[in-house]
Amino acid sequence: MGSVNDRSRDIGKFSEQPDDDRIICRCEEVTKGEIRKAVHDGMFTMTEIRRYLRCGMGLCQGQTCAGLVKGIVAGELGISPSELGPATSRAPMRPVPMKTLGNEKGGGY
Repeated sequence: MGSVNDRSRDIGKFSEQPDDDRIICRCEEVTKGEIRKAVHDGMFTMTEIRRYLRCGMGLCQGQTCAGLVKGIVAGELGISPSELGPATSRAPMRPVPMKTLGNEKGGGY
């Protein structure tokens, strides 16, 4: 079998499974079926899945779902999860009030 990024190989037709409505990424409410469908649409790496579906980009930053997502993607590709590299990680971003950045002591909007 070729590399994970070998998009010329046929992974078969997408067919629904009874548990496709199971939520895998709770933070972004992504289901198993959405992950499986994304693989069949050409998303073969964890980074592609993350960017396309936002799995692992919620509050937990993939601490809860990363292993599950990797297992689903690997299963659809017919490979071992260890063959998939990790998704690109980024620091979590949150909105910061301007008064925090300006070091204001009081209110006064």
